[in-house]
Amino acid sequence: IKTADAFQGMVLKGVGQEYDSTFFHRHLLEGEFPQFSDSVSSNRVVISKSLAGKLQLKLGDKIDTYFIQDDVRARRLKIVGIYQTNFSEYDNLFLITDLCLVNRLNNWEPGQVSGVELEIRDYDKLEETTYEIAADADGNPDRYGAEYCVRNVEQLNPQIFVWLGILDVNIWVILILMIGVAGFTMVSGLLIIIIERTSMIGVLKSLGANNFTIRKVFLWFSVFLIGKGMFWGNMIGLTFYFVQRWSGLFKLDPETYYMATVPVSFNIWLFLLLNAGALLASLLMLLGPSFLITRIHPATSIRYE
Repeated sequence: IKTADAFQGMVLKGVGQEYDSTFFHRHLLEGEFPQFSDSVSSNRVVISKSLAGKLQLKLGDKIDTYFIQDDVRARRLKIVGIYQTNFSEYDNLFLITDLCLVNRLNNWEPGQVSGVELEIRDYDKLEETTYEIAADADGNPDRYGAEYCVRNVEQLNPQIFVWLGILDVNIWVILILMIGVAGFTMVSGLLIIIIERTSMIGVLKSLGANNFTIRKVFLWFSVFLIGKGMFWGNMIGLTFYFVQRWSGLFKLDPETYYMATVPVSFNIWLFLLLNAGALLASLLMLLGPSFLITRIHPATSIRYE
C-alpha cells in the first residue's frame, strides 16, 4: 500500500543525449547523473529524495516498476542517483531515466516524445516568445498525429508564481513602512537638534550669518550622521551576505518556500545606486524641517538664553 501511494501519479521522464539536464544536475544529492542515451536502454533511474524516503530506498537499490495501459509492463530499474529540487511538483512526480526506455514502455517511435522544453535567455520576453511559438505550432498535428500545445512555465505552475507575487507585495509593504519610519526618525532628529541649538542659531544670526548658511551647517551635520549610519548598515548587511552565501546559515522550510536556504545575490551597481538614492532621499526629507531655522529670531533666542 505504501508503495502504491508513493508512486500514485508518478511520471517516468526520459532524458536523451540532446536533453539539457542541468536543472537536475544542480540538485543532485547522491550518486551520479548518467549520460543517458536515446538509443540504448540502461534500466538506470534517478529518483527524488522525497520518493526515496517514502519507499525507504537508497542508492544502488533496485525497484520493480509496473506500467499499466492496455497491458501491464514491468521493468526493474537500478537507482544510480538521488536529487532534490524542493519543488514538490517535481520531487513527487518525476523519475529520470533514458529516453529509449520511455519510448519502449509507451510503444513510441524512436524520435517520439511527449514534450519538448525550451529555455530563453531573457525572462522578460517569456510571454512574447510563448505567443510567437504558439502562433505557428498550437493546434497543428505532428507527424505522429498528436497536436502541439504550447505552454510556458507560468501557465504550467500558476500556484508558484501567485505565491511569488504575494511575496513581492509583502516586500513593497515592508519597504514603505521602513522608509516611513526612517524618514520620521530623521525629521524628528533634525528638529530636536535645531531646537537644542536655538540659542546658537540666534548668536550666528546676530553675527551676520544668513539663513542659507546656517541651514547648510545643519544639513551637512545631518549628512555626516546619515553617512555614518549607512556605513555601519552596509558593513552589517555585507557581513550577513557573505556569511549566508558561504555557509547558508539561515534556513527555510523547503515545503513552504521551495528552497532550503535564504537566497542572496549582490550587484555592485544596484548597491551603489541604492546608497546614493537613500542619501538623496534623506536630504530631501530634511529640507523641509531645516526651514524652521528661518523662523528663529536672534533677539528672542538670545533672550531665552
